[in-house]
Amino acid sequence: MAWSADQYLKFENERTRPARDLLAQVPLALASNVIDLGCGPGNSTELLVERFGVDAVSGLDSDRDMLDKARARLPHTRFAEADLSQWVPPADTDLLFANAVLQWIPDHLALMQQWLEALSPGAVLAVQMPDNLGQPTHLLMEETGAAGPWAARFEGGRLRRALLPQPARYIEALSPLAAKVDVWHTIYNHPMADAQAIVEWVRGTGLRPYLAAAGMEHEAAFLSDYTARIDRAYPPLADGRRLLRFPRLFVVAVRA
Repeated sequence: MAWSADQYLKFENERTRPARDLLAQVPLALASNVIDLGCGPGNSTELLVERFGVDAVSGLDSDRDMLDKARARLPHTRFAEADLSQWVPPADTDLLFANAVLQWIPDHLALMQQWLEALSPGAVLAVQMPDNLGQPTHLLMEETGAAGPWAARFEGGRLRRALLPQPARYIEALSPLAAKVDVWHTIYNHPMADAQAIVEWVRGTGLRPYLAAAGMEHEAAFLSDYTARIDRAYPPLADGRRLLRFPRLFVVAVRA
């Protein structure tokens, strides 16, 4: 599935804040090999460059549009195309930084174990993932998929990514390899201009496979139906804005 960097960056400040919060908990004063996994358009990579320097940081992503935007944004930073599900980190890596990417990879917990095991003592694996499948934004994608003339295309399988494991699973899986494992949730509350703004937010991420399944001929009608449901699910604040509740899961593990 191709991604749109421009669509993703419509809410750049809000999308970058979790990366900034994750980086704040990375216990490294210095690093010479930092890899931004699923770097997207480079907004998270930029934070890493600011902290560790341009020579220390590189970025990986599987999407060429994202990589093009990242290279334009940070022309002196190294970027490469890679499938993270098959990728193995170099042994001299100081920090693996994965912001809002591993939720798309089946059995990402096993992958995190493999990556942590490949690191040297003191190196860090830092991960942030949306944990919002129980929110109206995503539940209503399912409702919309079952409600219109496109419904047959949604039969026989769910398009939603898998629910994240419970925090205890991450601690149990990573602790045998780690000197320290930190796992926490943060719930962000984003005031959005209106219901359409919430739709635009998820249109850059979770809504993409639903629109693809509905097909181009149904895209406008699917969006109209979904937007009406979002409008009802997120009542206006006193000033007319809508509050988007967004839980995220964070994991920071230091290799033993």
